[in-house]
Amino acid sequence: MIAALPLVLLWLAAWAANARLANAAVAPRWRRPRRLAVAAIFGLTVLMTWQLAVAMFAIPAVILPAPSAIGERFAGSLPMILSDSWQTLVRGALTGWLTGAALAVATAIAIDRSPFLQRGLLPVGNFVAALPIIGIAPILVMWFGFDWQSKAAVVVVMVFFPILVNMVAGLAATDALQRDQMATFSAGYWQGLLKLRLPAAMPFLFNGLKITTTLALIGAIVAEFFGSPTRGMGFRISTAVGQLDLALVWAEILMAAIAGSLFYAIVALIERRVTFWHPSQRP
Repeated sequence: MIAALPLVLLWLAAWAANARLANAAVAPRWRRPRRLAVAAIFGLTVLMTWQLAVAMFAIPAVILPAPSAIGERFAGSLPMILSDSWQTLVRGALTGWLTGAALAVATAIAIDRSPFLQRGLLPVGNFVAALPIIGIAPILVMWFGFDWQSKAAVVVVMVFFPILVNMVAGLAATDALQRDQMATFSAGYWQGLLKLRLPAAMPFLFNGLKITTTLALIGAIVAEFFGSPTRGMGFRISTAVGQLDLALVWAEILMAAIAGSLFYAIVALIERRVTFWHPSQRP
């Protein structure tokens, strides 16, 4: 207990500094930098506590490597990690995410157009969304092969239903008064869809897109555990675990976290440009 006292004091000091910074009154132009500073302080505190805990308690590297060791492994294996990232994140996750999103939007419009599909397709989609990834991944790998196509197929299955549900809700978000006004302008279904209902559905769509950015990465990485060529983040993690190279495992996890954060940030930035009129985008 005494040995852990420095870690506790470090955590409490950083917590107090962060709480004071978060609650301080600042000018509007400093609010965003303050949010970034709070996140940076919290992240640095976690890393420092982790580093000190590994050193003080002599935790073996095969159990929990220190952040410094992970950073060294990351820098030393960067070309291999980037190659793995291209295979998994770009060819598998991004391709599957874009394909799943396009299919979900098209299906949502079809469901909105057809009451029969509203009653029949959504329950089936809910059933498919409940299927465990560890059950469908090996099947899709056998169907589409061991390359990135099978990983993209897994991602399509994972992201399709969340985007579909959000898009269907978005298409139904307009009220009767707005639809009646479009009718008074003699607007047909497709004119009303393009000029009223699709713009109103954009906040719902982007909610689904942001949620599925992490699902796409998880799906592509997990699918590689069931068969992949000799590269890919899932392949590298599984082989590194077998070799007890936990530093490489954490380096791949770090790369996935960085890519996932950038992926989410890009989607959020596009959302701000597209839905600038929505109350959620106001400062």
